[in-house]
Amino acid sequence: MKFLKGLALAILSFLLFLSLSVFGLVLTLNQTILNPDFVVSQVDRLDIPSLAGEMISQQMPQEQEFIAGVASDTIADLEPWIKEQVTTGIYSFYDYLEGRSENLSLIISLEPAKEKFKDNLWQAASQSPPPELAGLPPAEIERELNEFYSEFSEQIPSTFELDEASLDPQVMAQLEQAKQIVGYLHLAYNALIGLILLLILGIVLINRQVKGTTRQLGSAFLSAGAASYIGVFVAKQFAGTQLTQLDMPVYLQMLAPQFVTDTLAPLEMYGIGLLVAGVALLVVSFVHKQHQPSL
Repeated sequence: MKFLKGLALAILSFLLFLSLSVFGLVLTLNQTILNPDFVVSQVDRLDIPSLAGEMISQQMPQEQEFIAGVASDTIADLEPWIKEQVTTGIYSFYDYLEGRSENLSLIISLEPAKEKFKDNLWQAASQSPPPELAGLPPAEIERELNEFYSEFSEQIPSTFELDEASLDPQVMAQLEQAKQIVGYLHLAYNALIGLILLLILGIVLINRQVKGTTRQLGSAFLSAGAASYIGVFVAKQFAGTQLTQLDMPVYLQMLAPQFVTDTLAPLEMYGIGLLVAGVALLVVSFVHKQHQPSL
């Protein structure tokens, strides 16, 4: 009987350790990647003009430096508007991904961006016209600018629309798969909470003594907390090595380590919490007097 009791406690303690460890990962996903508020907070930290300026300078030829400057100024002027539209898109996408909305539909008017570009184009040309327009009469400069803007405006649609019809069927299939995975993760989150409580209850009922119960629970909590905390440390080291090998703008490379830190922060705090709880339970198990009443 004593052997069976010890075996049952060992199995329950191991399952509790596994459940606590897996729950930390699911908790981290729920609070970061699967949380639109977290994603929006990361977007808000972006210096969009700096990022856009770096990308424009890399992609546009030197002879179009004037247009590149106008585009950069326009993006800087529209930064609050851009972040507002991105935020709307993020929440709309997560509503679809998590099943709160049956259809994926996002419509953004690009007219404000086109108008701001037009205003900046005229202002830049009046202050410092490009070499090809320098020396021309004002009427001729205006005609050239009108012609350029007409061509530019025709290439940019009035609205940006994102829905099921505009996406490739393969992309939609991947999104549907992602919706299922998100659903499973939310289910796992709730199921793990219930399983952890049942395992704790099982250990309490089998032990029926404060000393034994707190020692079993303390060991499981301490082990899971150590595993989570060490996992965060290893992940940060691995991510730091891999990020240096990725081909991305310099500005994003500078922000990437902080993004990794923010993403792993919930798991790190979770690990610390388990460590503290585990140590506290073990201390209770050692200082508790054997003759005190059973649970």
